[in-house]
Amino acid sequence: MKSSICKAALICAVLGIPLCSASDDPSFIGPMHVIKAHASTVPANGDVNPYGVAVVPRGAGELRDDHVLVSNFNNANNLQGTGTTIVQVSPGDGSTKLFAQIDASHLPGPCPGGVGLTTALVVLRSGLVIVGSLPTTDGSAATAKAGCLLVLNSSGTVVETLSGGEINGPWDMTALDMGSTAVLFVTNVLNGTVAASPGTVTNGTVLRIVLSIPGGGGAPTEVSRTIIGSGFGERTDPAALVIGPTGLGLASDGTLYVADTLGNRIVAIPNAAMRTTTAGTGTMISGGAGLNGPLGLAIAPNGDILTVNANDGNMVETTPGGKQVTVKAVDVTGVGGGTLFGLAIRSNDQGVYFVNDGNNTLDLLDGGEQNRDHEGGGNGKK
Repeated sequence: MKSSICKAALICAVLGIPLCSASDDPSFIGPMHVIKAHASTVPANGDVNPYGVAVVPRGAGELRDDHVLVSNFNNANNLQGTGTTIVQVSPGDGSTKLFAQIDASHLPGPCPGGVGLTTALVVLRSGLVIVGSLPTTDGSAATAKAGCLLVLNSSGTVVETLSGGEINGPWDMTALDMGSTAVLFVTNVLNGTVAASPGTVTNGTVLRIVLSIPGGGGAPTEVSRTIIGSGFGERTDPAALVIGPTGLGLASDGTLYVADTLGNRIVAIPNAAMRTTTAGTGTMISGGAGLNGPLGLAIAPNGDILTVNANDGNMVETTPGGKQVTVKAVDVTGVGGGTLFGLAIRSNDQGVYFVNDGNNTLDLLDGGEQNRDHEGGGNGKK
């Protein structure tokens, strides 16, 4: 998903100018051994099932430098696709504060079906926060609707919605932030899934959206949309609501890595920011072995690809060449399958934040010394 790695290199990759590359470090998560429940992600309204994770790159308004935003997919009744809150977590003491509670009846534009916040969550340097919505009315796939991308200002107010057309069940997202322009990469998982339920269809997509970002925190202007990945497997699921292409990470050479969850593999889409046609399902980088339904994805500081599994409690580190260098159990609850979703690199590049919906916490994996144990409570899920 989101990473602080080589931001300048990402911009240069768009221009075709190489600037940095993956290091020869054999492993990023291998040396790290401390896993802590850093903070509860349950706000006052009782929302559960944390999905999206994003680190704030620059403080503005209610956003604080290096704090972590987490989006919730379920409401207090544990109905999927009904969560409306984003919480902000301090990287120091683990304290949690509500950043936004989104009211579907007071949006500045359309969001078909309402609000159910997904793993698709990014924070731009301008202070804009963009989050996906794949809503239901009763927690079932039968009532799932296309949703939208919600654009919030740094005070947590929705200032714009992006919807319709190719936006159909936005599930995860990463961004190339160039200040006055932002490029969003979004997976969509509802293209035909409800109609075909419970069968698998191959209509999942990766959509690129280019935004013009104004100064002063105003609403962005959409410049273009391009489908750059297509044909991914997707299906509805009684436990997970929907399964399809999920995590995204943009490498310093302009390659977009995608977690193909149903395909149990990581694939690559080259020249992601500039290509004008779809790469189909991309080129397979790695599959099977330690991968077990990869969901969230982030690019490590050494250029490796980090994923978390849907079907067990493991995090996997894979090189761009496809070698799985580390498989690490990170679920502290012992539940395993169905607990891990979004993840993001810590702002100091010394650890990985990830959510665990087995106990509704934001957890931290790091080397130990800089971490402190901030236990968080939770209400459980599923």
